[in-house]
Amino acid sequence: MVPTSYYILLSAILFTLGVAGVLIRRNAIIVFMSVELMLNSANLAFVAFARAFQTGNAVSAAAMSGQIFVFFVMTVAAAEVAVGLALIVAIFKSKHSIDVDQVHQLKG
Repeated sequence: MVPTSYYILLSAILFTLGVAGVLIRRNAIIVFMSVELMLNSANLAFVAFARAFQTGNAVSAAAMSGQIFVFFVMTVAAAEVAVGLALIVAIFKSKHSIDVDQVHQLKG
């Protein structure tokens, strides 16, 4: 069995890479992918803690609540991707660029 600390370390590394992608990149698609990476790293931490606090062979309410919370976070993330990609496509049609710095120039 892999210790929980390894999962938390991996989650922290993934979250740091996501933050770096949001702060450094100017491409809107890369920024959205970085935000998704941060959400998935939080999901990994939730599942790791839910697994660590599971008591015995029976599935406890605390263990299931962590996994249920991850399910809702994934649902919101999927909705965010759909709306975000729709916005990116709409901006690309009008500006022919998806540079984040040019978004403030949109009129309308």
